[in-house]
Amino acid sequence: RYGDVHLDAGYRLDLLVNRTVIVEVKAVATLRPIHETQLMTYLRLSGCPVGLLINFNVTRLRDGIRRRALTS
Repeated sequence: RYGDVHLDAGYRLDLLVNRTVIVEVKAVATLRPIHETQLMTYLRLSGCPVGLLINFNVTRLRDGIRRRALTS
């Protein structure tokens, strides 16, 4: 439970920024399609328009950041 939002399906997002951006944090050798699918699922369930998938297991952090947005 977070405020008035209740996710009872076992979904746990890493960070919710200002109720508009979901940040999903990873530390893996390579980001896989399942990681992007997970982020997109969180976006759809929460109604947040934008999400960031950040992998900290990279030499340059900017190489580990992927931005995804819901399209209408």
